[in-house]
Amino acid sequence: MQTVFEAAGGADGMLRLAGAWHERVMAEPVVAHAFHHGFRDDHTERLAAYWGEALGGPADYSARYGTETSVVRLHSGNGEHHDMDNRAIACFDVALADAGLADDERLRRVLHDYFAWATRTSMARYPEGPDDVPPDLSVPQWSWDGLA
Repeated sequence: MQTVFEAAGGADGMLRLAGAWHERVMAEPVVAHAFHHGFRDDHTERLAAYWGEALGGPADYSARYGTETSVVRLHSGNGEHHDMDNRAIACFDVALADAGLADDERLRRVLHDYFAWATRTSMARYPEGPDDVPPDLSVPQWSWDGLA
């Protein structure tokens, strides 16, 4: 069976989606605030590699950029931010169309479900601070049936 990563166009599809999402969130005032301190020049490539790994693609993020622990720590310590999360998810849903990934309803739904779960659960798990994040987290794997 084809992985979600493959169905989304592989590395090229992830890069289109990451680019479209980044463009959308930078235009969304509440979500853009999360980037007010700046971001890495290779943010889109790193994000595409991370999503690709989580969705059944190669472990490029872990091999090249860091661990799940480092990703979660980066997103920790900002308190709860439900409105921002909801807006980021809404941007993702529009970015799916921008990246040409919204026509297949099953693919659109699984990508939405993954991003919403990652945003509301995985990345929001440690609102008090990065020191609370365990040192040995692995990138969660998401399949057609949800969290593997």
